[in-house]
Amino acid sequence: MTQGVTKINLEMLKKLLIFSVIMFGFGYALVPMYEKFCEVTGINNLLQPDVVDKNIKVDMTRTIAIELDANVRGLPWQFKPLQSNVKIHPGESLEVMYEISNVSDQEISGQAIPSYSPRFLEKYMKKFECFCFTKQVLKPGETRQMPVKFVIDPQIPVDVNTVTISYTFFALQPGK
Repeated sequence: MTQGVTKINLEMLKKLLIFSVIMFGFGYALVPMYEKFCEVTGINNLLQPDVVDKNIKVDMTRTIAIELDANVRGLPWQFKPLQSNVKIHPGESLEVMYEISNVSDQEISGQAIPSYSPRFLEKYMKKFECFCFTKQVLKPGETRQMPVKFVIDPQIPVDVNTVTISYTFFALQPGK
Protein backbone atom coordinates (compact mmCIF):
# COMPACT_ATOMS: atom_id res chain seq x y z
CA MET A 1 0.00 0.00 0.00
CA THR A 2 2.78 2.49 0.80
CA GLN A 3 4.41 1.67 -2.50
CA GLY A 4 1.17 2.60 -4.31
CA VAL A 5 0.81 5.84 -2.36
CA THR A 6 4.46 6.73 -3.00
CA LYS A 7 3.99 6.12 -6.72
CA ILE A 8 0.84 8.32 -6.77
CA ASN A 9 2.66 11.04 -4.83
CA LEU A 10 5.61 10.95 -7.24
CA GLU A 11 3.25 11.24 -10.21
CA MET A 12 1.52 14.21 -8.59
CA LEU A 13 4.88 15.84 -7.78
CA LYS A 14 5.97 15.38 -11.39
CA LYS A 15 2.75 16.98 -12.69
CA LEU A 16 3.04 19.88 -10.26
CA LEU A 17 6.67 20.52 -11.25
CA ILE A 18 5.76 20.51 -14.94
CA PHE A 19 2.83 22.85 -14.24
CA SER A 20 5.11 25.18 -12.23
CA VAL A 21 7.69 25.34 -15.02
CA ILE A 22 4.98 26.08 -17.60
CA MET A 23 3.46 28.83 -15.42
CA PHE A 24 6.89 30.39 -14.81
CA GLY A 25 7.57 30.36 -18.55
CA PHE A 26 4.18 31.94 -19.26
CA GLY A 27 4.80 34.67 -16.68
CA TYR A 28 8.24 35.34 -18.14
CA ALA A 29 6.84 35.56 -21.69
CA LEU A 30 3.83 37.69 -20.75
CA VAL A 31 5.54 41.10 -21.05
CA PRO A 32 6.97 40.55 -24.55
CA MET A 33 3.66 39.03 -25.66
CA TYR A 34 1.77 42.07 -24.34
CA GLU A 35 4.18 44.48 -26.05
CA LYS A 36 3.75 42.62 -29.35
CA PHE A 37 -0.04 42.62 -28.93
CA CYS A 38 -0.03 46.39 -28.33
CA GLU A 39 2.23 46.94 -31.34
CA VAL A 40 -0.02 44.87 -33.62
CA THR A 41 -3.28 46.44 -32.41
CA GLY A 42 -1.95 50.00 -32.09
CA ILE A 43 -3.09 50.41 -28.48
CA ASN A 44 -1.05 51.69 -25.56
CA ASN A 45 1.04 53.93 -27.81
CA LEU A 46 1.26 56.63 -25.14
CA LEU A 47 5.01 56.87 -24.75
CA GLN A 48 6.04 57.40 -28.37
CA PRO A 49 5.99 60.57 -30.47
CA ASP A 50 3.16 60.90 -32.95
CA VAL A 51 3.59 61.80 -36.59
CA VAL A 52 1.78 65.07 -37.16
CA ASP A 53 0.52 66.01 -40.62
CA LYS A 54 2.17 69.29 -41.67
CA ASN A 55 -0.92 70.30 -43.69
CA ILE A 56 -3.39 69.95 -40.84
CA LYS A 57 -6.19 72.54 -41.00
CA VAL A 58 -6.90 74.62 -37.91
CA ASP A 59 -10.62 74.74 -37.07
CA MET A 60 -11.02 78.39 -36.03
CA THR A 61 -14.77 77.90 -35.46
CA ARG A 62 -14.19 75.82 -32.31
CA THR A 63 -12.27 76.25 -29.09
CA ILE A 64 -11.41 73.48 -26.68
CA ALA A 65 -10.55 74.18 -23.04
CA ILE A 66 -7.68 72.05 -21.79
CA GLU A 67 -7.21 71.36 -18.09
CA LEU A 68 -3.66 70.32 -17.19
CA ASP A 69 -2.99 68.06 -14.22
CA ALA A 70 0.17 66.65 -12.63
CA ASN A 71 0.62 63.90 -10.01
CA VAL A 72 3.47 62.00 -8.37
CA ARG A 73 3.31 58.43 -7.04
CA GLY A 74 6.08 57.08 -4.84
CA LEU A 75 8.59 59.87 -5.46
CA PRO A 76 9.80 62.76 -3.29
CA TRP A 77 9.16 65.12 -6.20
CA GLN A 78 6.99 68.17 -6.67
CA PHE A 79 5.34 68.30 -10.09
CA LYS A 80 2.96 70.87 -11.55
CA PRO A 81 1.88 72.47 -14.83
CA LEU A 82 2.92 76.13 -15.14
CA GLN A 83 -0.58 76.84 -16.49
CA SER A 84 -3.52 74.84 -15.24
CA ASN A 85 -5.88 75.83 -18.08
CA VAL A 86 -5.33 76.73 -21.73
CA LYS A 87 -7.56 77.09 -24.77
CA ILE A 88 -6.79 75.76 -28.23
CA HIS A 89 -8.40 75.53 -31.65
CA PRO A 90 -8.47 71.96 -33.00
CA GLY A 91 -5.54 71.57 -35.40
CA GLU A 92 -3.48 74.30 -33.71
CA SER A 93 -0.15 73.25 -32.19
CA LEU A 94 0.49 74.22 -28.59
CA GLU A 95 3.36 74.04 -26.12
CA VAL A 96 2.70 73.81 -22.40
CA MET A 97 5.32 73.67 -19.67
CA TYR A 98 5.53 71.53 -16.56
CA GLU A 99 7.90 72.03 -13.63
CA ILE A 100 9.37 69.22 -11.60
CA SER A 101 11.58 69.35 -8.51
CA ASN A 102 13.44 66.62 -6.64
CA VAL A 103 13.08 67.58 -2.98
CA SER A 104 15.15 64.63 -1.72
CA ASP A 105 18.90 64.34 -1.12
CA GLN A 106 19.28 61.51 -3.66
CA GLU A 107 19.34 61.23 -7.45
CA ILE A 108 16.08 59.60 -8.52
CA SER A 109 14.66 58.30 -11.81
CA GLY A 110 11.01 58.55 -12.77
CA GLN A 111 8.75 57.99 -15.76
CA ALA A 112 5.64 60.03 -16.55
CA ILE A 113 2.55 58.21 -17.78
CA PRO A 114 -0.14 60.30 -19.51
CA SER A 115 -3.87 59.85 -19.16
CA TYR A 116 -6.70 61.68 -20.86
CA SER A 117 -10.29 62.55 -20.21
CA PRO A 118 -12.46 61.85 -22.05
CA ARG A 119 -10.73 58.52 -22.55
CA PHE A 120 -11.09 58.57 -26.34
CA LEU A 121 -8.99 61.77 -26.49
CA GLU A 122 -5.92 59.55 -26.89
CA LYS A 123 -7.01 58.95 -30.48
CA TYR A 124 -7.08 62.71 -31.26
CA MET A 125 -4.13 63.86 -29.13
CA LYS A 126 -0.94 64.05 -31.20
CA LYS A 127 2.18 64.70 -29.11
CA PHE A 128 5.40 65.41 -30.96
CA GLU A 129 7.49 66.39 -27.93
CA CYS A 130 6.93 65.20 -24.38
CA PHE A 131 8.97 64.47 -21.27
CA CYS A 132 6.88 61.30 -20.99
CA PHE A 133 8.77 59.73 -23.93
CA THR A 134 11.88 59.13 -21.80
CA LYS A 135 12.77 58.52 -18.18
CA GLN A 136 13.70 61.59 -16.18
CA VAL A 137 16.64 61.59 -13.79
CA LEU A 138 16.77 64.41 -11.28
CA LYS A 139 19.70 65.19 -9.03
CA PRO A 140 19.10 66.14 -5.38
CA GLY A 141 17.39 69.54 -5.20
CA GLU A 142 17.18 69.87 -9.00
CA THR A 143 14.26 71.74 -10.57
CA ARG A 144 13.53 71.45 -14.27
CA GLN A 145 10.97 72.86 -16.69
CA MET A 146 9.82 70.44 -19.36
CA PRO A 147 7.68 71.07 -22.45
CA VAL A 148 4.85 69.11 -24.01
CA LYS A 149 4.13 70.02 -27.64
CA PHE A 150 0.94 68.70 -29.14
CA VAL A 151 -1.98 69.25 -31.45
CA ILE A 152 -5.56 68.04 -31.08
CA ASP A 153 -6.86 66.58 -34.33
CA PRO A 154 -9.69 68.66 -35.86
CA GLN A 155 -11.61 65.39 -36.31
CA ILE A 156 -12.33 65.35 -32.56
CA PRO A 157 -16.12 65.14 -32.02
CA VAL A 158 -17.80 68.56 -32.03
CA ASP A 159 -19.49 67.98 -28.66
CA VAL A 160 -16.09 67.90 -26.91
CA ASN A 161 -15.48 71.34 -25.38
CA THR A 162 -13.25 70.49 -22.40
CA VAL A 163 -10.51 67.88 -22.03
CA THR A 164 -8.12 66.97 -19.24
CA ILE A 165 -4.51 65.98 -19.82
CA SER A 166 -2.90 64.42 -16.77
CA TYR A 167 0.62 63.13 -16.19
CA THR A 168 1.62 60.93 -13.27
CA PHE A 169 5.28 60.35 -12.43
CA PHE A 170 6.17 56.91 -11.07
CA ALA A 171 9.47 55.84 -9.53
CA LEU A 172 11.72 53.66 -11.67
CA GLN A 173 13.77 50.89 -10.17
CA PRO A 174 17.56 51.44 -10.38
CA GLY A 175 18.89 50.18 -13.71
CA LYS A 176 15.64 50.73 -15.64
